[in-house]
Amino acid sequence: MEIVNRQARFNYFIIEEIECGISLVGTEVKSIRSGSANINDSYARVKNGEIYLINMFISKYKDGNIFNHEETRERKLLLHKSEIKKISKQVDLNGCTLIPLKVYFVRGKAKILLGICKGKKLYDKRETIKKRDLERKENY
Repeated sequence: MEIVNRQARFNYFIIEEIECGISLVGTEVKSIRSGSANINDSYARVKNGEIYLINMFISKYKDGNIFNHEETRERKLLLHKSEIKKISKQVDLNGCTLIPLKVYFVRGKAKILLGICKGKKLYDKRETIKKRDLERKENY
């Protein structure tokens, strides 16, 4: 199962993409496998030398009883120290934002494709819409 943030590519210029692991509880993994998660409003933040994913919604697992998880808790992303330093430097100096682009599984482990992004202005978004419409007309 793959969960994609489609709005991210429309609202941001993606400078770099980084694949990282995510620290999850068992019921969260099962909910993601069933496709009941949402990353549209989420972002990542560097905090105390670590990167946390904030506002990612993973619905409660229906068979999870008392061991169910909190739906929008902060989740730690698993990266090497050198990668975290590089990312935090880009965020501080360039004014970039960390946006999750995709959640997927690789060999049974949940991964997040994290984008180092810069926000688009309104005229950039209009340009994107114009290009998309032109491509649609050419293919039609």
